[in-house]
Amino acid sequence: MSNISFMEKLLDGIEVEWLALGGLAENLDSMRKPITSGLRESGEIPYYGASGIVDYVKDYIFDGDFLLVSEDGANLLARNTPIAFSISGKSWVNNHAHILKFNTYVERRFVDIYLNSIDLTPYISGAAQPKLNQKNLNSIPIPIPCPDNPKKSLEIQAEIVRILDAFTAMTAELTAELNLRKKQYNYYRDQLLSFEEGEVEWKTLGEVAENLDSKRKPIKSGLREAGNIPYYGASGIVDYVKDYIFEGDFLLVSEDGANLLARNTPIAFSISGKTWVNNHAHVLKFDTYEERRYVEYYLNSIDLTPYISGAAQPKLNKKNLESIRIPTPSPTEKERVVLVLDKFDALTNSITEGLPREIELRQKQYEYYRDLLLSFPKPNTEEAA
Repeated sequence: MSNISFMEKLLDGIEVEWLALGGLAENLDSMRKPITSGLRESGEIPYYGASGIVDYVKDYIFDGDFLLVSEDGANLLARNTPIAFSISGKSWVNNHAHILKFNTYVERRFVDIYLNSIDLTPYISGAAQPKLNQKNLNSIPIPIPCPDNPKKSLEIQAEIVRILDAFTAMTAELTAELNLRKKQYNYYRDQLLSFEEGEVEWKTLGEVAENLDSKRKPIKSGLREAGNIPYYGASGIVDYVKDYIFEGDFLLVSEDGANLLARNTPIAFSISGKTWVNNHAHVLKFDTYEERRYVEYYLNSIDLTPYISGAAQPKLNKKNLESIRIPTPSPTEKERVVLVLDKFDALTNSITEGLPREIELRQKQYEYYRDLLLSFPKPNTEEAA
């Protein structure tokens, strides 16, 4: 069904009026109070800032249901997290988030969804220090169906909210399931990769893998010839280039970078096919798939700080890498461990299968229907422009 026919059926020819946000909600910014971290008294009340909960405090300013909208911060442009979000119950809000009060859940949620769906850059001032001031916030036009019939208007808004909330609920359920599966994965990984001294033979990584670091070649960004070959660095693909150094299946291990300590992404990861690798990732070659994956799982499961030098510039040099001790069970046991962990890995991490893929699809469905449901005819002034 096309956007036009869907909206026509939902609106049934009813007029849509674009009203300024300032006329739809009560702004409570004057009641906000910032408290510096050293003066906050610890408690159970959420203390909100521009992008969500910053801390928990003992007292509260607000009690009820409100919509917070980021007032400042890089996220206004980056949009890594929603810039509008609902809060409920007792809360404290600092001066980095606008606070809006609506008459009904439907109106609040409708505006919440709408603000997170549109480009707000025309209302944001500053680049180094982006800011959405109260005047600009209040001027944002919001599409209101059937403005002369409040009951009908709320029914239409409620239907839009109902549909989109259903998608949000499905995504939340899948995300909760994914988090549970990740905990299970970590538990079984640690169980399968835990060995006592004397239970299995322990070898150094230098004994079980061939190091190909000498074949790596860094290329400065300005000198890279664009192509389809992945160009890898410490934490994954950095670029795509025309030529390649390696062809086959290898294990890359981060050589330097903050992620060696932060571990926000795996420091060991497999690559396949034609590739180019710079000098920020070690390149290891194994005899079999099982040996490569086994070592990959093991390296990502253990604390590598004893092998890392430097704090400001963490580095895992070749000598220390090759000295890492690896428990080496029989080939049959390795194969069993890898088989089990591959299944968990696909379920919890794969973007082509498993729960991450399902979540991605649900998010795309949500965005599609959100854009469809909010595709109201623009004001005549915008059409003329």
